Amino acid sequence: MKVIITTKNFNASDQLKERIEKKFQKLDKYFSKEIVANIMLSNEKGNLQKLEATINAAGMIFRAEEKNQDIYYCLDKVLDRLSSQMSRFKTKMVKRHKDQKEILLSAVPDARDTAEDIAVVKTKRFAIHPMSTEEAIMQMELLEHSFFVFLDEEADGVCVVYKRKDGSYGLLVTEK
Repeated sequence: MKVIITTKNFNASDQLKERIEKKFQKLDKYFSKEIVANIMLSNEKGNLQKLEATINAAGMIFRAEEKNQDIYYCLDKVLDRLSSQMSRFKTKMVKRHKDQKEILLSAVPDARDTAEDIAVVKTKRFAIHPMSTEEAIMQMELLEHSFFVFLDEEADGVCVVYKRKDGSYGLLVTEK
């Protein structure tokens, strides 16, 4: 596994970096191909430390974050969440007898400040690849988002799945 550690207002010791790399190697067991883990360490208000982890694996995005006064506690909690997400994903893939294929996203957040009346706080750029509506819903659930943009392999257009207030799912299909 390739682990990329970045910091924001945080001084990470070599010991912490080594521990992060060692612990994240344990997640390799879920996938046969090389995976990349992006780790962001930062200091927050109220003497809190934050650890965010985003992993691109098998075309899926796995993400978790934790805030606490102890960065090692954050590390353990984030690893537990990621391990749980990956285990659920692998179980679903085995149940459905599908090959693990690349299906979406290389998301890299890009925060930009603007001086206009309407300020864009965060911009995310990602590549979209064809997938079924079912795969898009699974990706949305893994990311714990309320909506997900994808390229529908049947309609050959950009679509959005979203979670409705009643717990069911909706699908927005774009037209040219």
